[in-house]
Amino acid sequence: MTESLLPPGVLPDFPPGWVWLCGAGPGDPGLLTLHALNALRQADAVVYDALVAPEILDWCKPGAEKIYAGKRGGKPSAQQRDISLRLVDLAREGNRVLRLKGGDPFVFGRGGEESQTLVQHGVPIRIIPGITAGIGGLAYAGIPVTHRDVNQSVTFVTGHDQSGETPGSLDWAAIARGSQVIVIYMGMKHIARITGALRAAGRPEDEPVAVVTGATLAGQQVVETTLARCTDDIDAAGLEPPAVICVGRAVLMRQALDWQAMLAGTAPRDTDPLGRGRPAESA
Repeated sequence: MTESLLPPGVLPDFPPGWVWLCGAGPGDPGLLTLHALNALRQADAVVYDALVAPEILDWCKPGAEKIYAGKRGGKPSAQQRDISLRLVDLAREGNRVLRLKGGDPFVFGRGGEESQTLVQHGVPIRIIPGITAGIGGLAYAGIPVTHRDVNQSVTFVTGHDQSGETPGSLDWAAIARGSQVIVIYMGMKHIARITGALRAAGRPEDEPVAVVTGATLAGQQVVETTLARCTDDIDAAGLEPPAVICVGRAVLMRQALDWQAMLAGTAPRDTDPLGRGRPAESA
């Protein structure tokens, strides 16, 4: 039990009638935070998303109600309004309600909308951040989203909006010019359109791209490609969403930092993938 590992008072009590919105991380149960585990141990009802690892639900307290509220593109899914109002109803019944979402609830996770609904209905909330796939998932692939020899900026974008189409509000030309590394969530469906827009805005055809599916899980797959070849290579590899896509020279660092391959006994492909010609500690 986590209570035996930490001094008293470190982890909060979960009051009845509250909703805690919690990030479950990108998949690997070991990436759950202590606050999230504490919430699971106390919650009376857990409303969880499709990308929450089943093993995480095994940590619920005995007798907790587990309510699936997954939303997957192209498949029958609960309506967002119904999910939000179900949280209100569960809390008003006096339950300790845990809204468990993959990644971080405030990063393309509808956490802002759900928490706003709760506040508007007078339901008290607590927010528990989680590790988002655009950082943690890429780290499991050996890709740092920032590296001082590569980028001083990183932009996170979603590949589709509420209609399921590429967001019309995104200025891809400005993003292409202004951010050295771009991390795209939910972009597989429209990857040809997205990479075409970036190339049209001046990003080079041979710019490195990594596509990561099943991030942090045993079935993780990583395809290293380029803007020009990205769509064809995704098809050839048979990748299926959800995926996180990284565009930029940070992808090259996977040649040195693919730590999962090293665990399996494979040597780094290139310890100086940026071609700096000097030790990393001299940077």
